[in-house]
Amino acid sequence: MIAAIVIFVIGALIRLFAEFGFKGMGFDEALYRDYILMIDRVGLVEYPAICEYYVEDQKKPETMAKLPPTRFLYIFCGWIAKRVGYGHAPSVDLTKPGGVESDPALVSLHRVSLLFSVLTVGLCGLAAWRMAGPHIGLAVLALVAASPLSIHMGKHALVDGFFAFWGMLCVWLLWENLKNPNNARWLIALGCALALMVTAKENAFFVYVALCGSVAINRWTKFGTVTRPLVLVGVLGPLFGVVMLVILAGGMGTFVEIYQLLVSKAQNLDYAIATGDGPWFRYLLELTMIDPIVFILAVTGLVTLPRKSPAYGYLLTFLILSYILMCNVRYAMNMRYTTIWALPFATFAAAQLFNLAESVKAYAKTMVIVSIAGICIFNLRQYKVLFVENAIYEPVPTATLKAMKILKEMPRK
Repeated sequence: MIAAIVIFVIGALIRLFAEFGFKGMGFDEALYRDYILMIDRVGLVEYPAICEYYVEDQKKPETMAKLPPTRFLYIFCGWIAKRVGYGHAPSVDLTKPGGVESDPALVSLHRVSLLFSVLTVGLCGLAAWRMAGPHIGLAVLALVAASPLSIHMGKHALVDGFFAFWGMLCVWLLWENLKNPNNARWLIALGCALALMVTAKENAFFVYVALCGSVAINRWTKFGTVTRPLVLVGVLGPLFGVVMLVILAGGMGTFVEIYQLLVSKAQNLDYAIATGDGPWFRYLLELTMIDPIVFILAVTGLVTLPRKSPAYGYLLTFLILSYILMCNVRYAMNMRYTTIWALPFATFAAAQLFNLAESVKAYAKTMVIVSIAGICIFNLRQYKVLFVENAIYEPVPTATLKAMKILKEMPRK
């Protein structure tokens, strides 16, 4: 337990004091900031008016695709953080020196991202501890603490790290319900987590379908026990989240229209067309570049690990089903979305390390500790190269390839 606390604190400190190269305000960050300022201006009870404004704005042919206000949970948390930290303080002029670093709304969003990046470290460690044992839990805690992408998500006002927390929480809580059938506390926790995940981001669809698939094949995989209360919670939880969004949008018509406009506009967004396409194995290549050792260890263990424990089979099922969905959405592939796979990949990598260490039994513990420490140091170096020295904000292939010196500028003649 002491070791877990120490690793968690180190992971939190890494995120708190990590440098970052991109000092400006990204496109996504500007939109989330605007939503907070709108709530400040019209009040939370007028959120339907904000949604209506989004619909009217997106109907204009000249307007590019914008992030929808239905990502309410992240926006709401940012607004609460602003109220707690700054009260009714107005926005600052972002064009002035230090404006981005001192703007109350933007700083509040950064704090929310940082908090949930830290919480994700603890969640992954706890989930792996419960699913695969204390040794795996400690190893996963360390690997996620040093994850380059996870650290990056905690330094910017991006929803994906925030959403990853809720997605992985649902993955873990479903497992707990499968292993502890008809336990009221686990059922309530899962229902609440599913509802909140739906209000965080539309990518909840990928996670939810993958979880449903895991339950559907449980008859053959024997992950645990599927009960009627579990199925009921699995339906009512996300349904409650959808109802919340419908109310916030001001009605079903506006709610549906928001997503119709988002999909249609996003398919014609120049940036999405330029960076969001690729073959089904694109994520595999990008993971190899950003987090190579963890990814390779995880992949090499996929064949044998599921035979050793249902927990590994469960995580593999979630990984495969969500991957199939995520790699088949046109112009919508982005490394930020892979943050929902931090738990399975880190768990597979940790378990594979322990498997390899069995060949040197006398020094197994030492080998695992030294290996994990080395991986963490390497990953921290990866973070520095990618997100500090090369100031990557959006981890798209072109930026990553240039940072890793695989792709270089052609010399001018």
